Amino acid sequence: MAGSHQAAKGKVTGSAGRFGCRYGRFTRKRVADVEKVSRAFHRCPQCDTVAVHRQGTGIWECRKCSYKFAGGAYQPVTPALRIALRTIDRTLEQDKNSS
Repeated sequence: MAGSHQAAKGKVTGSAGRFGCRYGRFTRKRVADVEKVSRAFHRCPQCDTVAVHRQGTGIWECRKCSYKFAGGAYQPVTPALRIALRTIDRTLEQDKNSS
């Protein structure tokens, strides 16, 4: 027979690997996804550079222009904020067109 190779057991857990086999697969996966987003660099609303990182819960700062702003706990722009900004833009657009 040919040499036997063990099949891969799954993805590497990333930052949630510190939990070992505790808390269940989906909880560890969710933690890893949230930490991946929160530790990544994001686009700055001031200078439009990908240099924003998380300072603390809901506090974000751009490394290039030192612009500090409040955002979501794990991402600088939350889905609810995107909806609110879109609504504001539509309202301003309608006011501009009606004038």
